[in-house]
Amino acid sequence: MSSKKVALVLKAVMAILPIASFAANAGAATEKVLWSFKATPLPNTVYPSVGLIMDKTGDLFGTTSAAGVSGGTVFELSPGPDGAWTEKVIYTFSGKGKDGTYPNAGLVVDASGNLYGTTQSGGANDLGTVFELTPADGGKWTETVAYSFGQVKRSGNPSAGLVIDGAGNLYGTTYLGGDTNYLQIFELTPAAGGTWTETALLSSPYPNLDGWVMNPLIIDAAGNLYGTTFYTTTKGCACAGGTAFELSPQGGGRWIWTVLHNFGSGEDGVGPTAGLVFDGSGNLYGVTASGGTQGDGAVFELKPQEGGGWTEEILHSFHTEGTGGIDPAGGLIFDGKGNFYGTTSEGGADGDGEFFEFTPIEGGGWEHTVLHGFGHGLDGQQPGGGLIVDASGNVYGATALGGAYGYGTVFEIIP
Repeated sequence: MSSKKVALVLKAVMAILPIASFAANAGAATEKVLWSFKATPLPNTVYPSVGLIMDKTGDLFGTTSAAGVSGGTVFELSPGPDGAWTEKVIYTFSGKGKDGTYPNAGLVVDASGNLYGTTQSGGANDLGTVFELTPADGGKWTETVAYSFGQVKRSGNPSAGLVIDGAGNLYGTTYLGGDTNYLQIFELTPAAGGTWTETALLSSPYPNLDGWVMNPLIIDAAGNLYGTTFYTTTKGCACAGGTAFELSPQGGGRWIWTVLHNFGSGEDGVGPTAGLVFDGSGNLYGVTASGGTQGDGAVFELKPQEGGGWTEEILHSFHTEGTGGIDPAGGLIFDGKGNFYGTTSEGGADGDGEFFEFTPIEGGGWEHTVLHGFGHGLDGQQPGGGLIVDASGNVYGATALGGAYGYGTVFEIIP
């Protein structure tokens, strides 16, 4: 496994055991627990973080935000011929600062199979890092701190993952930075000798923001960046419920920030909790943690309009009535047929979240179906952080808690 090429984004983690299967509580789908994380033996991997990716051989990669003797891990899960999965920790952060601490977001991969991710703290200035993992012969990996934050207007504490363009540049967000000391979008450009140069593309356009949180970015073929902000209490800002935005390159190092939608008005969603996803027609989709008609979160669609501007539509409002799931915490994912999938971190038939599907209806609209409710003990609790789908339409994700040992799971949903 000397040359890894990986391709999508999500969450995961540790302990080999027979795969447990659970029937869906609605719809036609089966859930399999591929891995349950546990606290022993050391070094252990527990509490999978946001973002799984899958390589061309079907191996899964992810991060854990905590480990018993360290500041987090990067792990690999490999399927065997008998259907069992094997976990391998490919890097353990020391927890002593210099190599980064707490990788709380997912991974991305470049054309050479190198993995990149962020740590929320640690590094030379204890403001977080971007790290690189390079595959070597014999299944080994070498970790390098590509960049330590705190060098550009004291930017730091990245809480979301990265996105990579065709030229190998990395883009992401930090919680601190810029003139207002809140929110920065950055670009890291590879330079000679293995070094990287950080450029601040945007500091928060609103001064004195309180509670502004950035979610992961996505990039289109033209190099435009899209993302969401979660929340702010700034007086006079038309974004108290969060925003969806676009950041467009203009040449000469200039970028233009455009707000596509301000959340929080009327029965709109409030607080986007994940990044956005495109469908095949260029429409954007996402979820909010609260708001909607019942106040328990929503699924929204943003459509570009001729002549400029975007129109938002709430496709679904979550609520606790009956066995409804609430608080969608992870991103959405489309399959090859135009269906999209997501999870709620709470609610559902057993209270620990649900896995849902939206199917397009002929003539317009969407049909919402709950395919699996979490909370059967071993199958995990509180799914979140987004999903990935393989060529066969199987969906993979992770739960923050639950499983055989209570420290989270990696699961597969088979339609």
